[in-house]
Amino acid sequence: MGILLVVIAAGCSRGNAPAKDLSLKVGLMPAVDAAPMLLADKKGYFKELGLDVELEMFNNGQDRQSALQTDAIDGAMTDLIAVAANVDSGFDLKATTMTNGVFPVLMKEGSEEKEKVKIGMMEVSVTNFLIDQWLGGKYEIEKVYINEIPTRLAAIVNGELDMGSFPEPFASMGALQGLKKKSYEYADGWCPDVLAFTGKARKEKAEAVRLFHQAYDKAVKELNGNEQEARDVLMESMTNLKPEIKDDMILPEFTPAQLQEKEYIQEIIDWTGNVLNKELKVTADDLVDPGFLK
Repeated sequence: MGILLVVIAAGCSRGNAPAKDLSLKVGLMPAVDAAPMLLADKKGYFKELGLDVELEMFNNGQDRQSALQTDAIDGAMTDLIAVAANVDSGFDLKATTMTNGVFPVLMKEGSEEKEKVKIGMMEVSVTNFLIDQWLGGKYEIEKVYINEIPTRLAAIVNGELDMGSFPEPFASMGALQGLKKKSYEYADGWCPDVLAFTGKARKEKAEAVRLFHQAYDKAVKELNGNEQEARDVLMESMTNLKPEIKDDMILPEFTPAQLQEKEYIQEIIDWTGNVLNKELKVTADDLVDPGFLK
């Protein structure tokens, strides 16, 4: 009888255990590296794994940052520069995988032949970092910090700037206005873009975050086998895009969930510290959480 009571009690204990929270709210940016997540949602890959995922599109980094800090979203597309600044300021945010952004440079005709150029970008941002990487040794650069993409684009069209860095597909939208669009290879093979989750989400929704990456990988495999699906899902999800750019968008090779090497992350930490004119009190390990990768 005593043994029977123990078995019943254990069964009741298991039955009362709280269910895992498999809901996630993830912020996306209107950029080509959103394609795997958009496709996973469209094809039902999240639902297949029991996930309840809500994807929210943000048009600027400030709104995305506010949503992260107020726990309105669990994670978001961002970049290692932003993660480094966040972690250094005390906010618990860690990258869980690299994403595959594309950042062409738009330029006025003839700008490429100049020795001195005025280039538009955001200051503490991936655009500034990449301009230094790609063009720092080719030109004498005057940096002009313009956060708003439409304003930055207009400044090039009007001849106030020579060049500017823009995420794709915004770069293709700019090319419709008569600007030259030029893409550059990542010198070290790593993109600075990442998907990052808050400390609260990583702790309280760890299984959901793990499964999210599993669905992401499934979508990546499908996209690399059918480029047209990436173009279709991006055009469907970003209603302000003109149909003429659909076939002109520069798409990356989408890679399965992975994180950048520590040396590369440290390079970004050092660069971000120089821009902010301070020594960041963070290490590469402080910026990433590899626990959700295969």
